[in-house]
Amino acid sequence: MKLHRINALLIRHLYLYQRSVPRLMDIFFWPIIELLLWGFLSVYLEKMSFGGLNVITVLLGAIIFWDLMSQSQRAISTTFLEEVWERNLLNIFVSPLRLSEFLVSSVLIAVVRVVIVGLVMAGLAWGLYHFNLLYFGFYLIPFMLNLFVFGWTLGFLTTGIILRFGSAAQVLAFGLVFLLQPFSAVFYPVSVLPQSLQYVAKVLPSSHVFEGMRSVIATGTLPVNDLIWAIGTNIFYLALVLWFFSRMFARVKDRGMLMKLD
Repeated sequence: MKLHRINALLIRHLYLYQRSVPRLMDIFFWPIIELLLWGFLSVYLEKMSFGGLNVITVLLGAIIFWDLMSQSQRAISTTFLEEVWERNLLNIFVSPLRLSEFLVSSVLIAVVRVVIVGLVMAGLAWGLYHFNLLYFGFYLIPFMLNLFVFGWTLGFLTTGIILRFGSAAQVLAFGLVFLLQPFSAVFYPVSVLPQSLQYVAKVLPSSHVFEGMRSVIATGTLPVNDLIWAIGTNIFYLALVLWFFSRMFARVKDRGMLMKLD
């Protein structure tokens, strides 16, 4: 694995954002609109005084966490799709670039996007609603990192599916993460789900992250059990998805189908 090749691919994708309004909107516009919508709703609910619950803290924390995971997933997927849309996929893989280097550069692009979105949303949340994400200290950091990893896993999964089924599956790059939202307990605890759906929620790292986040907000302590479950399921799914992705890539390459993905 060569760092200069990873760096070249990273710079190549970062240059695409300089004069692309749609790409910049994907990073800034939609997360900001979502933050404003849920923020104003939170302010209204807090004024209704529902049992003294700090609604702003819970909902804004949830929406910021969810957008960070969503950005992490989309960054991985769109990095691959950018090459497909520009018919550049074959060009980069006839170069000395290795698949591992491509994956690492995709993760770095996701990290850059997540950091930018996180800073913008945290700043707006503080300026508009006096919500300080750092108020809860370091306990939220391991849960955030688990969300990033799960976002990467979903991104590699959608990319592997696109490799397998072609351009017809590209919609998953933007929709798969929302299929998991009802089971991820983003805005409500897992206990409100029907019993059968609770089993689905408990095998998702995201549900343990959001349960853990609410526990940190409510008690100020680290919920070790949720953190262990999030780490364990993340490791399992990431390993499984990377195996699936490498198999799909090898299949496409052996059949000479890289040019047919556009």
